[in-house]
This record gives sequence, C-alpha cells and structure tokens, in this order.
Amino acid sequence: MRRRGSLGLVAALVAGAVAGLGAYTFVYGRGYSYLLDDPAACVNCHVMRDNFDAWAAAPHRTVTCNECHVPKAVVPKYASKLRNGWFHSYAFTFEDVQVIRIKPANQQIVQANCESCHARMIIHVQPPGAARARWCFDCHRGVAHGF
Repeated sequence: MRRRGSLGLVAALVAGAVAGLGAYTFVYGRGYSYLLDDPAACVNCHVMRDNFDAWAAAPHRTVTCNECHVPKAVVPKYASKLRNGWFHSYAFTFEDVQVIRIKPANQQIVQANCESCHARMIIHVQPPGAARARWCFDCHRGVAHGF
C-alpha cells in the first residue's frame, strides 16, 4: 500500500512540474498573445519580423493578420490558431526553420477571406460558379505583405 502512495506522489510531482513548466513557457513566450488579434503577436517569433515589417508598410496594413489568415467563425478561428501554433512551435523547436511557408489549408483560408472582403470586386473578374484559375495572392502578393 505504501508503494502505491509513493508512486502517486511521484506522478503528482511530475505532472505538477510539467504543468508548471508549461505555464511558465506560455507566459514567458507570451503564448497568450496568440489568443488576441494584435499583429504584434506575430513577431514573438523572430522569423516573422520581415513579414510583419512588410505588412506594416503594405496597403492592407489596417487589416490584421487574423482577418486574412484565420477563418471568421469562432471555433474554426481558434482551431486554426491552435493547429498553426502547434506546428510553428514544433518547427521552431525541433527543426531549423528560418522561413515560414503557407500550407495549402491556410491558402484556402486566405483565399476565402479575400473573397469575403472583396466579393463585389471579384464578381467582375470571376463570375459565380466559374472555376478559379489562380489564388488572389498569386497576383496581389504585395497587397498584404509588400513583397
């Protein structure tokens, strides 16, 4: 019986240490800032500095990162933030990542947000039901990030 109690104590100490370290890392790394809509949160990662600086000088500088890069609905928005945050954290911790490349799922999100904001303009270029030949950002890359 005594051994079982000791194992429980060790398990509780390990769980507490993991939770404490996780909480410290979350606060130290300003993880909470990713729950907000402040574009400055993006530069918590040094590899985002060029993207942030380019956005700050681009025509869409009044549009937040989230308005383009995450879905509008609350649950998909935070699911997307969680997914991207996990993969970014993993890549920065365990891989030698110096450049972030947009993934196909995120390209779909950005395209949907372009179409949502610019629907009245797009209808003149691409009629409803017509197959899309290109992404908006294929031609308009500099609008959001100034590259």
